Amino acid sequence: MDELIRGYLRFQTEQWSTRRADFESLARYGQAPHTLVIACCDSRVAPELIFDCQPGEMFVIRNIANLAPPYAPDTAHHGTSAALEFAIRVLKVRHLAVVGHSGCGGIAALMNGAPPNAPDFVESWVQIAEPAKRRAQLAHPHDAAQALRFCEYESIRVSLANLASFPWITTSPQLTIRGFHFDIGSGALHQILPHGLQEVSADTAP
Repeated sequence: MDELIRGYLRFQTEQWSTRRADFESLARYGQAPHTLVIACCDSRVAPELIFDCQPGEMFVIRNIANLAPPYAPDTAHHGTSAALEFAIRVLKVRHLAVVGHSGCGGIAALMNGAPPNAPDFVESWVQIAEPAKRRAQLAHPHDAAQALRFCEYESIRVSLANLASFPWITTSPQLTIRGFHFDIGSGALHQILPHGLQEVSADTAP
């Protein structure tokens, strides 16, 4: 915890004076983020940093392997679905982005089994992306590394398909939905298209 305290003190001494007005405005008027992001819990992948956004601009859901479950309203605990509902129905975000990444431990757990010291929740959670695993194994039956990378892309497509099962997502007139994959080592960002990838660059940006 000492690292957190030191970080807070740096924030107070180095940033608060220039950011105070922004935070006071957020406190006074509330949040109105333009984008909902489903990202991985991985500590190396910070959506606000990748997309150069400030506090108040993004509503971020982080879970293992950046997965969106299918629509399943019942009495179970659905943290991701609850956050989706709040962001879309209450905050009325205009954009939804699923952001996967290279070297994802959650996708490795899907492909190779959960770590033995994490038996309670990880394995059942990543089963959401089981269709991605099957497609990856079919596409690269003899290359485990290529299959793993392929599964990272396909798991994003699974999440996009699952999002389409939420009735208040498909009927939301203002919502645009996209999938992205971030390469940690190179910093490259690719948009996930129905049948391929497109690198995001100055030439492809709107």
